Amino acid sequence: MLCALAWLGVAAAQSPLESTVNRYCTGCHNDKLKTAGLSLAAVSGASSDTLEKVLRKLRTGEMPPPGMPAPDVKTRAAIVSSLESQLDKASVEHPNPGAPGIHRLNRAEYRNAVRDLVGLDLEDSAINLPPDDSGYGFDNIADVLTVSPLHMEKYLASARRIARLALGTLKPSVAAEKFTPAPGMANDGYDVLPLRERGAILFHKYFPFDAEYSFLVRVRGNPAQGMPPAKLDVRIDGRRVELRDVAVDTAEVNQGTRNIDLRFRLAAGDHTIGAAFLTESVQPEGPARIAPNTGVPNANGLAVDYVTVGGPYDPAGPGATESRKRILICQPASQEKEETCARQILTALAHRAYRHPANATDLAPLMKLFETGRADGRSFDAGITLAVTGILVSPDFLFRTENSSGAVSDLELASRLSFFLWSSIPDDELLRIAEGGKLSQPATLEAQVRRMIADPKSQAFEENFAGQWLHLRNVPSWKPDAKKYPQFDEALRRAFERESDLYFGNIVHEDRSVLEFIDSDYTFLNDRLARHYGIAGVKGSYFRRVEAPHRGGVLSEGAVLLVTSYPTRTSPVLRGKWILENILGSPPPPPPPNVPPLSDNAEISAHSLREQLEKHRADRACASCHARIDPLGFSLEQFDAIGRFRTDADASGTLPDGTPIDGLNGLKKVVLDRRDEFIECMASKMLTYALGRGLESYDQPAVRAIRRRAEANDYRFSSLVLGVVNSVPFRMRKPS
Repeated sequence: MLCALAWLGVAAAQSPLESTVNRYCTGCHNDKLKTAGLSLAAVSGASSDTLEKVLRKLRTGEMPPPGMPAPDVKTRAAIVSSLESQLDKASVEHPNPGAPGIHRLNRAEYRNAVRDLVGLDLEDSAINLPPDDSGYGFDNIADVLTVSPLHMEKYLASARRIARLALGTLKPSVAAEKFTPAPGMANDGYDVLPLRERGAILFHKYFPFDAEYSFLVRVRGNPAQGMPPAKLDVRIDGRRVELRDVAVDTAEVNQGTRNIDLRFRLAAGDHTIGAAFLTESVQPEGPARIAPNTGVPNANGLAVDYVTVGGPYDPAGPGATESRKRILICQPASQEKEETCARQILTALAHRAYRHPANATDLAPLMKLFETGRADGRSFDAGITLAVTGILVSPDFLFRTENSSGAVSDLELASRLSFFLWSSIPDDELLRIAEGGKLSQPATLEAQVRRMIADPKSQAFEENFAGQWLHLRNVPSWKPDAKKYPQFDEALRRAFERESDLYFGNIVHEDRSVLEFIDSDYTFLNDRLARHYGIAGVKGSYFRRVEAPHRGGVLSEGAVLLVTSYPTRTSPVLRGKWILENILGSPPPPPPPNVPPLSDNAEISAHSLREQLEKHRADRACASCHARIDPLGFSLEQFDAIGRFRTDADASGTLPDGTPIDGLNGLKKVVLDRRDEFIECMASKMLTYALGRGLESYDQPAVRAIRRRAEANDYRFSSLVLGVVNSVPFRMRKPS
């Protein structure tokens, strides 16, 4: 690494970097004190790792600490610009892409890969696996995706079940399975059911045989006085199969129930079952429809309590399911031709599962499993079932490995792309282009990226990346204090999640500017959420885009405000820390030992909370962090712990550089004024997620290149993704 003075192109005695560091930094960061383990006494010959730290601290204004002499704005900007350009130049001349480790599929990737391989989407195939550990904010980090004996037991059990379900080789056995409405959905609309229905249930189930199945529909509640008889609408795959009058026992006030027994003959495969009441027999929508914290309808409300599915009865075989069509691409005309057909089937499956053309070494153990399953007079399907089980537990399926040094191969690039954008294996088109050696061509690569973003499978990126970047995965488990916030219920929780999902998806699929994550003039609401936010004119349980300038952007979304609060009150510290970590990309260090935590008492007032935080800032050990955290957190004090707007809170503060900040609009202005930090933060998060490893100092030039690409393309979402895909760390690999 060339010395910093030579990079700056000035005489050693006149180096702005060296003179600035000697004047403002070496009082603490010298060879004797080494504050924070860092000495800048010889900054002119410092490593790129050290200079990246200096660059980050100077750019964010973290150093020198508040109250200490600091360079003026012009001097700071000149040093930051010079350091940045020279570090980036050195990176181009000597690229270091890093080397991701062997990557085990996490639960989401495993479920999606099974779906795309054998056409079977089973939630419990993922849920039955042990939880995945997280690192650097994500659960797809190779270093923490360890493998235990329990993992292998679960993988084997899942593989056996998936293979038998997919091929219909289970032994028919009558069983019953109970389905209940999702929390918060008892009186909310489902997108795939008619809008004028209420009290619904909707679920998916895989039926392994062509057979008759029983449906016991338990309904609860009473019709509103003067309403027509209740009518229950039962649908399978969106088509009405039954419209039944329901006479509910009105003697049991609030608890009237009845069971409706139905039977239908269904073809094997995945089916969507829905049941709901027509609105002509239920009370109109209103804020008193839901019992607080339960999602259960009050008196005069009707809802489906649960559905129990039983069967199969009189099964007629496995049927022509999507899974069988996808797996059994040939049928042997005679026993003599079974081996040839089995080889054809397993070659195609191994090709997709292993993400490369299947060779003789790949096929040998699979053919042996087929022969074992076919032995003793068992069927051809039984042999294929055992071989599919072997594929699903093969290390080539469960682990992502790479052998390249330098530029990754086109096949490795295909896997990197598909797991980045789909959390799954490449599809046939991506594999075909990669095997033809054309995927790495710039125009072809961009076309494939855009195709993949437009594909419905990109919803996995929205769920897994956004859910972890913004901490939205915490919403289902967050429990506000019921006495303090009786207005919060499961319907509101679901509305928070839906708003965030639709907002992120809108920016992705309309390829909008990612700066809209900070500020926009719209969000997505239904009547329940609009009432909570105090926005008039929104009717109906379905979500739609609504003009709402004071709610546009993630900073004021109910989901974010919820997970950055305590159950009993707001927390400026949690919110400020979340902004630094996930919006500005400069997370504070852990608090020093022996510092007492702030009380989470619900009775603590905003005034006393400010007093406590002022005491924290008076402690020198706390001041450097809290001076950055607290003003950002207080700017969101206009919103309570469940995201309601309030006018009686002081949302003002002053940042360490003297910038005043007041309320949500002040916070948005601060972030947009520091948009380079926000874009680099988002680029860092996205690159971490795409690579499945934490970023190092040698990755920072790539992050800045992604930011510059986004800036040149109006910050469109696609420009950020393409910046990641074309970055040195994504396209290259250093030898392990």
